[in-house]
Amino acid sequence: MKSMSMASTEQVKQYLAHWFQLGKSVICPKRQEKICPQVIFRGHDYSAEFEQCWHKILNTDADCYLEGTEQTIQQLLSPAWEIIDCPRCDLPIPMTVAGVASPVCTCFDLSDWPNNELPAPRVPANSSIHLNRLKQRLQDKEDNN
Repeated sequence: MKSMSMASTEQVKQYLAHWFQLGKSVICPKRQEKICPQVIFRGHDYSAEFEQCWHKILNTDADCYLEGTEQTIQQLLSPAWEIIDCPRCDLPIPMTVAGVASPVCTCFDLSDWPNNELPAPRVPANSSIHLNRLKQRLQDKEDNN
């Protein structure tokens, strides 16, 4: 995930998906509720459970925030914020467009993180498309020899 001029809805969705995989929840204080889907992916897309959580977050009170952060999801969806890669753990973190980063990464309270022994959180991937691209690149390379 690269830095952009503002966080898009898709970037915020990916940001949450990454942190959900590490057990972080979205806190909705007015409802006294924690939201964290157990199943994030189904095949090469987000699971129905994740999509339900995402829609609930988008359509709930504006004070929902990712556990361990101070910015609300609604703030992240505004032009004042962007999503960048953390220099410590490479996971997506919020930063104001003005460039003043939060003093800590969202991973600050995760013991044993970053952990290069475990697969990193990811976004949905269509493996058949990826494999077809690899196949095409190999075929093109073979044709050029």
